[in-house]
Amino acid sequence: MKKIILALAFVLTTQFVAAQDAAFKADVMKVIKSSGATAQMDVAKKQIMAMVPEAKHAEFSKDFDASMPALYDKLAAIYMKEYTHAEVKEMIKFYESPVGKKIAEKAGILFEQSMLAGQEWGAGLQGMMMKYME
Repeated sequence: MKKIILALAFVLTTQFVAAQDAAFKADVMKVIKSSGATAQMDVAKKQIMAMVPEAKHAEFSKDFDASMPALYDKLAAIYMKEYTHAEVKEMIKFYESPVGKKIAEKAGILFEQSMLAGQEWGAGLQGMMMKYME
């Protein structure tokens, strides 16, 4: 009888933890999407798309979009490792604020312009490195 009660307690505890993890993951996904990460991925997609022949854009776009849930699952696991559920809930509050919404709205633009700035800096750095490599 003890074994049955112990097994039942274990099953119920496991289901409770799984439900908590599902709620935590759902909140993390909300943070990822509301933070502007999807806008950054749109910029990346656009840049990668420029390297794909135009005749294959539709097919590439479909495959790219299909790969996104797996990436977001991996990102969610990272967030869940680094932040508590309470911290994630605070992030949601922030991203629902006017400033948080503006940050998310500008994320794609900032990402794109930051990449360009990094490329320009990298070109200058390459020249500097050559000076020291001689």
